[in-house]
Amino acid sequence: MATVDKAVQTINGAQILVEMLIRLGTEHIFAYPGGCSMPLHQALREKRNEIRTILPRHEQGGCFAAQGIARSTGKVGVCMATSGPGATNLVTGIADAKLDSIPMVAITGQVPQSVIGSDAFQETPMVEVCRAITKHHYMITDIRDVARIVKEAFYIASTGRPGPVLIDFPKDVQLTSVPLNEVDFDPPVRLPGYRPEVRKPAPEQVKQVIAAIRRSRRPVLYVGGGCIQAEASEELTKFALRTGIPVAMTVMGLGVFPGTHPQSLHMLGMHGTVYANYAVDQSDLLLAFGVRFDDRVTGKLAEFAKHGKIVHIDVDPSEIHKNKEAHIPVVADIKEALVALNTALTDEDIPELSEWKHQIAVWKEKFPLTYADAGDQILQQYAIDELCRQTIDRDAYVSVGVGQHQMWAAQFYKFNKPRHWLSSSGLGTMGFGLPAAMGVQTAFPDKLVVDIDGDGSFQMNIQELATLFCEKLPVKILLLNNQHLGMVVQWEDRFNSGRRAHTYLGPVDHPEALGEGDGAMPEETFPNFVQIARGYGVTARQVRSKKEYPAALAEMLQHDGPYLLDVICPYQEHVLPMIPSGQTVREIITE
Repeated sequence: MATVDKAVQTINGAQILVEMLIRLGTEHIFAYPGGCSMPLHQALREKRNEIRTILPRHEQGGCFAAQGIARSTGKVGVCMATSGPGATNLVTGIADAKLDSIPMVAITGQVPQSVIGSDAFQETPMVEVCRAITKHHYMITDIRDVARIVKEAFYIASTGRPGPVLIDFPKDVQLTSVPLNEVDFDPPVRLPGYRPEVRKPAPEQVKQVIAAIRRSRRPVLYVGGGCIQAEASEELTKFALRTGIPVAMTVMGLGVFPGTHPQSLHMLGMHGTVYANYAVDQSDLLLAFGVRFDDRVTGKLAEFAKHGKIVHIDVDPSEIHKNKEAHIPVVADIKEALVALNTALTDEDIPELSEWKHQIAVWKEKFPLTYADAGDQILQQYAIDELCRQTIDRDAYVSVGVGQHQMWAAQFYKFNKPRHWLSSSGLGTMGFGLPAAMGVQTAFPDKLVVDIDGDGSFQMNIQELATLFCEKLPVKILLLNNQHLGMVVQWEDRFNSGRRAHTYLGPVDHPEALGEGDGAMPEETFPNFVQIARGYGVTARQVRSKKEYPAALAEMLQHDGPYLLDVICPYQEHVLPMIPSGQTVREIITE
């Protein structure tokens, strides 16, 4: 029961909202207070034994931390900010959740209704700002709607194709009180225009898919984040092992099929493996499950998988035929579809794939993921490879920022379980890694959580080091520091003759700012991340020598609290393979 004034047995709007969060299973909320959300924070304080409120050091950090909860658990993540700038600081995180289909509820304080539209202090029209980047949005105008709206928000965020829902909450409604006995804490959900019931494939569609599998000789499974959101990993793995069909994963789908299994083709697309891209290109049947044919996967659409039949199964009908025409389109929950396929498959349906498996083995041997021997320098690929070796048996969760380190992590860290890899994939938001790891560590306090980050991306939300220390969150940060915006540098090298245009992160008077340096890493890197981390109370160390790196990494992994390992790496490395934007597998760059 909500905290109330026992003399008159009333409850205010803020208390109703917090009570509903608790009843809907929310254990953690990332919330930064301000004038228009103070009543909500007071209500959270009253319920601090039932819901943990974590204070991020920036609202965007709180939004990504809520995503960390959602991505790693499958539950709805919750974040909150005050009106105006607090609310607009959530916008990037909300857009990020929309593109990656992450279930999240973002709550924003709003100025009192009497001054809405008057350009009041710290007023922004959040519903209008977020209309195109949310799955749904509400402004609460009546206290009697609070319980219903919160319940609906959670339902919408977590059903069908998941996504973020905004609740904008004017301060006067937060403070309004009603008799406790007038509040229905289990209101019915009546959304006549929203029908997210779990859809099963029609029996005839299942037969069509199985017939296509039976006739195929070069099939490939192309699987993505939809399989993870649908909790379909077990059924997908069962299907893949039964049929023997090789599995290529999108960056959102890593871990849905074991990355260490011989049948895995690992990641496909722009920076995917050569063998995954060749297999998709030469396939006679592409089983596209829970994917959206993103441009970073397909390159030139007209040339993508043009030699075979395409089966596309997705819960969202708007994805069917959106980018690529499907020969067998199926609108269904992918887990239900896989259950139906696994049930219907007979031994006679298993295709003969011996020649196809041999061809893929040849490609794997000829084009393995590899990296050079750089002497005593620490290449980023080696650093991640060694991290994988030291943690593969520890059930680690890995988050990343955005850039070269993100793609190297996707290539060289092998994920065997879903929801252990957290990447801002659709929006590609720098600054995602640290706060996302913060959220995972909150949900799994006893698990190993590692943020693999780059120095450019890390600085976008570096202030969350304070949250790690103050909230006792032992996140480990593997900082691959090359003093540059590495992915943009790579594109400068490939497409702009190496001309540096604001991609060096050091002082502007350094020759490297214009690409005129000698290529060596400076003795004193900028900024001094070790000093910064220690200033936040986080243990830190810098390492430059490959000989010293394994022991330094082990020291970080064994440390009880948060730890930052600043790893100095060369900036000349490129993420390869690479299919240039808008081109085809025939233009793939391998060296």
